[in-house]
Amino acid sequence: MMIKKSNITDEQVQLILSIEESHFVDLKSKRIEPAKLTRTISAFSNAEGGEIYVGIEDEPRIWAGFDNIEEANAHIRVFEELFPLGDGYEYEFLENKKHNGLVLKIDIEKNRAIKSASNGKAYLRRAAQNLVQDSQEQIDRLKRNKGIISFETETIAVETDIVENSNAIIKFMIDVIPSAEPITWLKKQRLIIGEHPTVAGILLFCDEPQAILPKQSGIKIYQYSTKEKEGTRDSLMFAPLTIEGCIYDLIKNSVAKTIEIIESIRVMTAEGLKNVSYPMEALHEIVTNAVLHRDYSITDDIHIRIYDNRVEIQSPGTLPGHITTENILDERFARNGVLVRLINKFPEPPNKDVGEGLNTAFDSMRKMRLKEPTIEQKGANVLITLKHESLGTPQELIMTFFETHETITNKQARDICNINSENAMKHILRRMVDAEMIDVIQGESRFKTAYRKKNI
Repeated sequence: MMIKKSNITDEQVQLILSIEESHFVDLKSKRIEPAKLTRTISAFSNAEGGEIYVGIEDEPRIWAGFDNIEEANAHIRVFEELFPLGDGYEYEFLENKKHNGLVLKIDIEKNRAIKSASNGKAYLRRAAQNLVQDSQEQIDRLKRNKGIISFETETIAVETDIVENSNAIIKFMIDVIPSAEPITWLKKQRLIIGEHPTVAGILLFCDEPQAILPKQSGIKIYQYSTKEKEGTRDSLMFAPLTIEGCIYDLIKNSVAKTIEIIESIRVMTAEGLKNVSYPMEALHEIVTNAVLHRDYSITDDIHIRIYDNRVEIQSPGTLPGHITTENILDERFARNGVLVRLINKFPEPPNKDVGEGLNTAFDSMRKMRLKEPTIEQKGANVLITLKHESLGTPQELIMTFFETHETITNKQARDICNINSENAMKHILRRMVDAEMIDVIQGESRFKTAYRKKNI
């Protein structure tokens, strides 16, 4: 294994020494046994990846690397066997003339396979801990997270009649395969195995999948009259709505209801008070993505939360396989391959361009001059947020506001710029005054102070 050696600056050394161990990074002494270190590498591989620095002592935190590359041979031999260079693993020796020895940096990517430590056990990184995964339930969960197995192919102990004689399958057969019999086609597609339907078969063709898979196949919609980080009971506009039905109808009806609610919201914009508007393509693609790629083994619904300045779509399950928040727009991996393939056979399928949904969502937000969606993995959920925030700078938005308004207050400026802090907005307005873009109109109090466009 050829490992490169790099010189780093004093500032980079201090940055490494100041790192706080977390879900994504760990610091280890060079005295750690190679076998024990493989547990940490396994844990990162089976989670979202991360970095390990070997050669950092704790209490006190000091740089104490290997005297030379040969001293690290015991570690390298283990890595060569279990975590070979280039297979999602990168190794690099870091050195600095003012500090002792070589620190081995290990970069670990999220891996498609379950990676075990030298003791044959798999580990999972959670916060700053390496948790052994030794029960069958834990191993199955790990396999589902990586897409090795999928809950959609498991059978449910109910009668096949719920899918072979449903309104959903009858309409589908008439529209798509009028010459075939439902039971024959369903068995051929492995949606019925033996005497029972699969999860995928129920989700696609049962008229009420939620009766069979309660709390793990519906969508909840909430509206909060606030821009705060979290919605509260006081800001909840109505009791949460529950959208049910086969997943083809689930996508269509939940998108329609979300758009209906959004269009009822009026907010202050650079052009004045207007109805909130998001690109329908973005909402459609993100909801479709949530329904098709969620983990159906988790007992939780998809949640759509509508705020005054954003829409959040929360989908149960971690990002599958090797997918991360960084590569999600470039890489392809379907946790529920059967659902993705078969729903594409429906008339006007929700996933017309298979694998391009999120890219379409990002493009449509840019075209509407709104900021790109954000994608986060939060615990066992994926959260995608559409923000109603313009790509324009605060200064540009304020000057646009003056095209239809004579004055602007700090609160109005905060509303159109999506800035919560009154002081932060005050500094922006002050800089615009200093730049002779606007004038101050002093009020009786700071709440009545306003600004107007400067006449040049």
